[in-house]
Parts: sequence; structure tokens; C-alpha cells
Amino acid sequence: MEAPTFFNGTYDETMALLIEARNYIAYHDAASHRALPPHVRLQISYESMRVTSRLTQVMAWLLAQKAVHAGEMTREQAASDDFALSGGDICTDPSGPDNEQLPEGLRSLLERSHRLYMRVARLDERARDAVALAG
Repeated sequence: MEAPTFFNGTYDETMALLIEARNYIAYHDAASHRALPPHVRLQISYESMRVTSRLTQVMAWLLAQKAVHAGEMTREQAASDDFALSGGDICTDPSGPDNEQLPEGLRSLLERSHRLYMRVARLDERARDAVALAG
């Protein structure tokens, strides 16, 4: 069974953001960070990890949904805690994009990864509710 179009689009968006985040973290000029105060460098590291956490959580959830649509697991299995979107307070915290001490590229990744995570969190909630109602 083919995954719904919105899952394919969300998967593609997540993959593109993962690649962009990886490239940003791997190739961003670390030398430019050396001049920053230690607390700002620490914040850059923290926020980079938050982006990574959001995106990996979303990708894991999407892969479980693709497995459901491929008949490799049941909706009930995908709705279990093992496949729940996790990350809680760290991933849902919207702060970061408004911190002007952070590089613009990181601020953009923070904003877009937060929007994506929250959108998938709503999908996760709907999927779990549907399984619970089906009983």
C-alpha cells in the first residue's frame, strides 16, 4: 500500500532538513565561532543538538508510519510507546529563532524544525487517538 501523499511530502521535507542541518553543522565556519563568548558557543551547540533531536525523532516516527503503510507493522504497533514521537520539552520548546546571538542559519533551522516537529506531533496524536477509538 502506498503511503499517503502528505506522508511522502513530510518525509521529503524531513530528509531535506536533515541534510541541511548536517551540512550546516559539518561545514559551518567554526573559526567564526571562536570569537564568540563561551556562553554563546555553548548555546550554538545546544541548539544544534535540539535541531538534530527534532529531526531524528520526526524521521523515526515517519519510518514507522511508512512501515504501517507497507504492511510491515500494524497501526497498533506504530501507536505504541516504542514508536511514539518523543523529545518532549526539549523538542517542543519554541525558543532559539529569536536569539539574535545565534547565527542566522541555525535560527532558520530551529524555526523550521520546530514547525515540522509540532506538525508531526499533531499527526502522532491523531494516529494514537484513532487506534484508541478503534479499540
